[in-house]
Amino acid sequence: MNKASKKQIKLLRKLNRKKYREKEGLFIVEGERGVEQVIENDVIKIRELFLEEGKEDSVQTKEISSFIIDKSTFSEVSDTTSPQGMIAVCEVPKETNIEELQKKDGLLIATDRIQDPGNLGTIVRTAVWFGASGILLGKGSVDLFHPKVVRSTAGATGVLPYINSDLKQDLQNFEQEGWKVLLLDGNEGATSVNKVKLFEKTIFVVGNEANGIDQNLIRPKRDRVLIPAAEKNRSVESLNAAIALSIALYELNR
Repeated sequence: MNKASKKQIKLLRKLNRKKYREKEGLFIVEGERGVEQVIENDVIKIRELFLEEGKEDSVQTKEISSFIIDKSTFSEVSDTTSPQGMIAVCEVPKETNIEELQKKDGLLIATDRIQDPGNLGTIVRTAVWFGASGILLGKGSVDLFHPKVVRSTAGATGVLPYINSDLKQDLQNFEQEGWKVLLLDGNEGATSVNKVKLFEKTIFVVGNEANGIDQNLIRPKRDRVLIPAAEKNRSVESLNAAIALSIALYELNR
């Protein structure tokens, strides 16, 4: 196994920034668990694999070009405070289009200005768990291939078809094709999730962590859905966006 070149190490550093991910069409998956899951899923193409010196036997695969990086340099290129000794450089999967998603049925997830990488990664992971057919990333949402987003998906990155979306227009287009839009909204007047049912074609929108659903997305024909709190304990203002989505999808799938 050869040592990584200066050019390869320079690229690893660059891929922590969105503009270089877009320029190169590449992103990184870091951590043994995440890399192994990506290999097992066999959806995303791994271009190269980089291992910290001493961990050459971590992954057994002859199909992927693998290179060694010394411990000091690995810590520099890693996006984590405690590097796990494994980074895969992967090709960004091609974005799908609205027409293709409209042909599907079941559940689509839409993110309205989700800005925390950990939240978006958990949303993707949860969506995959509950069998979603795709994801619409609304304007203002963090990059789907941000290292922290990818790490939070636990290897689920690339499994779902995705589009970068103007939700104001795109949700209307979906509704014209028979899709029902549900808005995860904890404000007064919303319906408890245990009283709502999934339609054959449903888009579930989860809003910004601090401000909730954009008011421009709230329409009379769209149902607002909330997670009811325990009556005796309202010392917490709201749920984390990703956790709220997880609870809602569990209830909707019961």
